[in-house]
Amino acid sequence: MAVNAEFVGRTYPPSGPYAVDAAGIAAFALAVSSTDPVHTDAEAARAAGYRDVIAPPTFAVSLAQQVDRQFIADPEAGVDFSRVVHGEQKFVHHRPITAGDQVLGTLTVDSVRQAGGHTMVTTRAELATDGGEALTTSTSTIVIRGGE
Repeated sequence: MAVNAEFVGRTYPPSGPYAVDAAGIAAFALAVSSTDPVHTDAEAARAAGYRDVIAPPTFAVSLAQQVDRQFIADPEAGVDFSRVVHGEQKFVHHRPITAGDQVLGTLTVDSVRQAGGHTMVTTRAELATDGGEALTTSTSTIVIRGGE
């Protein structure tokens, strides 16, 4: 089954909320070798002007991929996940993701195009707090490999 190109422009209902906690931020910081204390020490984060520890910028991918799941798992989209390769990820940060945030994500399919026998799909996940404060715009391109 081919990826359904008619999904371009489709926006899914918001998903979540996804709870962000200090332990998850600290674990991510460790995984990406971030040593900035604002990611692990609440006092250091408050001294820097934040209400609690803040996530490293790439932490947003862990939330955005949960939001992207709506498209990937949609049977009408025609995505064979066993053939998916991550192509590109971009972020525009509006404010740091902070411990205590409850994050909602709204997914839009921006493009579906063919290239070299493969399908390239670009999605955009708008991450915001449950109160509507913008956090991050995450744009992701996946490649669904063609052929056998």
